[in-house]
Amino acid sequence: MKCDEVAPLLAADADGEVDSLRSHAIRKHVAGCAVCGPRQRALLELQQRLRAELPRHAAPAALRARLRSEHSPAAARPPAPELRWRWFGAGLLTGSLAAGLVWAASLALGPVGPGDDLSGRVVGRHTQATLGQHLVQVASSDQHRVKPWLSARLDYSIPVSDAAQAGFPLVGARIDRLDGRPVATLVYRRRDHVIDVFVRPDATAAGPPAVHAVRGFNVAAAKGADMEWLAVSDLRGAELEAFLQGLARGEVGPPPE
Repeated sequence: MKCDEVAPLLAADADGEVDSLRSHAIRKHVAGCAVCGPRQRALLELQQRLRAELPRHAAPAALRARLRSEHSPAAARPPAPELRWRWFGAGLLTGSLAAGLVWAASLALGPVGPGDDLSGRVVGRHTQATLGQHLVQVASSDQHRVKPWLSARLDYSIPVSDAAQAGFPLVGARIDRLDGRPVATLVYRRRDHVIDVFVRPDATAAGPPAVHAVRGFNVAAAKGADMEWLAVSDLRGAELEAFLQGLARGEVGPPPE
């Protein structure tokens, strides 16, 4: 299987909705793919977080009875308990993921706390891209391909670096939206961690603190090359800050010990 075949199926595979033969092919592809591998790991990590953090509510007995009657032939015996619970379990998971979308949207649209408004928005964009499997629109580690792709779709041009030698390979890029405007978003990887880097012309307003935590993610900020740089990841804060500062200067060094 190829990336364009696998990407739309990653979420369904994580939910157990793909047949075993295709699921095996997906996992075989993901094991050796630098693009789909981080996508799958990010999706599974987010799925676990949603299961742990979102509230669960048992379906009322009357609703269960009505659904059983509507989805079973009148003369047939009721489905086996294990099948009923599998069906309801899938419904609960779907409900949790839907609630997760609402939760992600609230992060993107609403402030997280005093002085943390921008950080909340970038975390929200990162979460939505991860949950919706839209991390990259151009999948390439070649900076000479990624930079022209972004420049053709934006009214500004940004420096693009592949920091693979420092342990931060470029995965690709996408066009996201921040504060109602399109923004260049570079996607890097550090081991199993996905890093979103939002780059836009330098704003006059002060940005967030250099590095801090927002809802389980670290957010780092830097300025360089007449650009404002914002990075979001679950990577360790010191590593994320050092990486972003180097990226803004155009010279990424090895991560701090």
